[in-house]
Amino acid sequence: MAKIFKPGKVAVVTRGRFAGKKVVILQNLDQGTKSHPFSHAIVAGVERYPLKVTKSMGAKRIAKRSRVKTFIRVVNYNHLMPTRYALELDNLKGLVSAETFKEPSQRSAAKKVVKKTFEEKYQTGKSAWFFTPLRF
Repeated sequence: MAKIFKPGKVAVVTRGRFAGKKVVILQNLDQGTKSHPFSHAIVAGVERYPLKVTKSMGAKRIAKRSRVKTFIRVVNYNHLMPTRYALELDNLKGLVSAETFKEPSQRSAAKKVVKKTFEEKYQTGKSAWFFTPLRF
Protein backbone atom coordinates (compact mmCIF):
# COMPACT_ATOMS: atom_id res chain seq x y z
CA MET A 1 0.00 0.00 0.00
CA ALA A 2 1.30 3.46 -0.90
CA LYS A 3 2.09 6.01 1.77
CA ILE A 4 -0.46 8.81 1.55
CA PHE A 5 0.48 10.89 4.56
CA LYS A 6 3.96 12.29 3.92
CA PRO A 7 5.54 15.40 5.47
CA GLY A 8 4.41 18.48 3.57
CA LYS A 9 1.11 16.95 2.45
CA VAL A 10 -2.04 19.00 3.11
CA ALA A 11 -4.99 17.21 4.73
CA VAL A 12 -8.35 18.12 6.25
CA VAL A 13 -9.27 17.15 9.82
CA THR A 14 -12.62 15.32 9.84
CA ARG A 15 -13.29 14.86 13.56
CA GLY A 16 -13.03 16.79 16.80
CA ARG A 17 -12.50 20.40 17.71
CA PHE A 18 -10.65 21.23 14.49
CA ALA A 19 -13.01 19.38 12.11
CA GLY A 20 -13.01 21.00 8.68
CA LYS A 21 -9.68 22.77 9.23
CA LYS A 22 -6.77 22.36 6.86
CA VAL A 23 -3.49 21.00 8.22
CA VAL A 24 -0.05 20.25 6.85
CA ILE A 25 1.66 17.07 8.01
CA LEU A 26 4.99 17.72 9.75
CA GLN A 27 5.82 14.15 10.82
CA ASN A 28 4.09 10.84 10.19
CA LEU A 29 4.30 7.85 12.54
CA ASP A 30 2.86 4.78 10.82
CA GLN A 31 3.67 2.33 13.62
CA GLY A 32 2.57 4.57 16.48
CA THR A 33 4.40 5.21 19.73
CA LYS A 34 4.08 4.04 23.33
CA SER A 35 1.95 7.07 24.28
CA HIS A 36 -0.12 6.90 21.06
CA PRO A 37 -0.31 3.21 20.03
CA PHE A 38 -1.97 3.89 16.66
CA SER A 39 -0.83 5.30 13.34
CA HIS A 40 -0.88 9.08 13.61
CA ALA A 41 0.65 12.29 12.31
CA ILE A 42 1.95 15.44 13.95
CA VAL A 43 0.25 18.28 12.10
CA ALA A 44 0.20 22.08 12.04
CA GLY A 45 -3.00 23.74 10.93
CA VAL A 46 -4.96 26.95 10.61
CA GLU A 47 -7.45 27.49 13.44
CA ARG A 48 -8.61 30.92 12.27
CA TYR A 49 -8.18 31.85 8.62
CA PRO A 50 -7.19 35.36 7.44
CA LEU A 51 -10.03 37.69 6.44
CA LYS A 52 -10.71 39.28 3.06
CA VAL A 53 -8.60 42.32 2.18
CA THR A 54 -9.57 45.04 -0.33
CA LYS A 55 -7.65 47.87 -2.02
CA SER A 56 -9.34 50.62 -0.02
CA MET A 57 -8.08 49.31 3.33
CA GLY A 58 -5.12 50.90 5.09
CA ALA A 59 -1.88 49.13 5.97
CA LYS A 60 -2.80 48.73 9.65
CA ARG A 61 -6.17 47.16 8.84
CA ILE A 62 -4.62 44.86 6.22
CA ALA A 63 -2.01 43.68 8.76
CA LYS A 64 -4.72 42.94 11.31
CA ARG A 65 -6.92 41.05 8.83
CA SER A 66 -3.95 39.03 7.52
CA ARG A 67 -3.28 37.33 10.86
CA VAL A 68 -3.45 33.56 11.09
CA LYS A 69 -4.18 31.57 14.25
CA THR A 70 -2.47 28.19 14.18
CA PHE A 71 -2.42 24.93 16.11
CA ILE A 72 -0.15 21.90 16.38
CA ARG A 73 -1.61 18.54 17.21
CA VAL A 74 -1.24 14.76 17.12
CA VAL A 75 -4.02 13.38 14.90
CA ASN A 76 -5.02 9.79 14.16
CA TYR A 77 -4.86 8.84 10.47
CA ASN A 78 -8.55 7.87 10.66
CA HIS A 79 -9.42 11.52 11.33
CA LEU A 80 -7.48 12.95 8.39
CA MET A 81 -8.61 13.28 4.77
CA PRO A 82 -5.68 13.75 2.37
CA THR A 83 -5.78 16.30 -0.44
CA ARG A 84 -3.83 16.56 -3.67
CA TYR A 85 -1.99 19.64 -2.39
CA ALA A 86 1.41 19.91 -0.72
CA LEU A 87 3.00 22.80 1.12
CA GLU A 88 6.76 23.43 1.12
CA LEU A 89 7.71 24.20 4.72
CA ASP A 90 11.42 23.47 5.02
CA ASN A 91 11.95 25.30 8.32
CA LEU A 92 9.17 23.31 10.08
CA LYS A 93 10.53 19.82 9.30
CA GLY A 94 12.41 19.16 12.56
CA LEU A 95 10.58 21.72 14.69
CA VAL A 96 7.80 19.63 16.21
CA SER A 97 8.29 16.16 17.69
CA ALA A 98 6.63 14.03 20.37
CA GLU A 99 8.74 15.71 23.07
CA THR A 100 7.37 19.14 22.08
CA PHE A 101 3.94 18.25 23.45
CA LYS A 102 5.27 17.31 26.92
CA GLU A 103 6.51 20.79 27.86
CA PRO A 104 3.99 23.69 27.55
CA SER A 105 6.71 26.30 26.91
CA GLN A 106 8.15 24.23 24.03
CA ARG A 107 4.66 23.82 22.59
CA SER A 108 3.93 27.56 22.68
CA ALA A 109 7.32 28.35 21.14
CA ALA A 110 6.65 25.87 18.33
CA LYS A 111 3.20 27.40 17.75
CA LYS A 112 4.77 30.87 17.42
CA VAL A 113 7.24 29.62 14.81
CA VAL A 114 4.42 27.88 12.89
CA LYS A 115 2.32 31.06 13.05
CA LYS A 116 5.20 33.19 11.72
CA THR A 117 5.89 30.73 8.91
CA PHE A 118 2.22 30.49 7.89
CA GLU A 119 1.84 34.30 7.88
CA GLU A 120 4.96 34.66 5.70
CA LYS A 121 3.59 32.03 3.34
CA TYR A 122 0.24 33.87 3.20
CA GLN A 123 1.93 37.23 2.50
CA THR A 124 3.76 35.82 -0.53
CA GLY A 125 0.43 34.92 -2.12
CA LYS A 126 1.45 31.33 -2.81
CA SER A 127 -0.74 28.43 -1.62
CA ALA A 128 -3.86 30.63 -1.43
CA TRP A 129 -6.08 27.54 -1.25
CA PHE A 130 -4.57 26.54 2.09
CA PHE A 131 -5.52 29.87 3.68
CA THR A 132 -9.17 29.86 2.65
CA PRO A 133 -11.81 28.11 4.78
CA LEU A 134 -13.65 25.11 3.37
CA ARG A 135 -17.06 25.89 1.93
CA PHE A 136 -19.73 23.21 2.22
